[in-house]
Amino acid sequence: MDIRIGIFNSPREIGFETSQPAKVIEEAVAAALADPSGYLKLADDKGRVYVVPTVGLAYVEIGSEESRRVGFVA
Repeated sequence: MDIRIGIFNSPREIGFETSQPAKVIEEAVAAALADPSGYLKLADDKGRVYVVPTVGLAYVEIGSEESRRVGFVA
């Protein structure tokens, strides 16, 4: 699943893929936003960890859990 995180006052976004289910990501985002002085911590498939302060969090886009098709589809 693709995750994109927007940061206030930054033209770029953080984008990565994770195998965590959408429900787990939603719960992590909700818990982070409940504490305005806290942070959002997510991990990708390659073992990297992303820590974003909730003060700078503009948006979190959670992609679909469906895998992409490769090649031509009839």
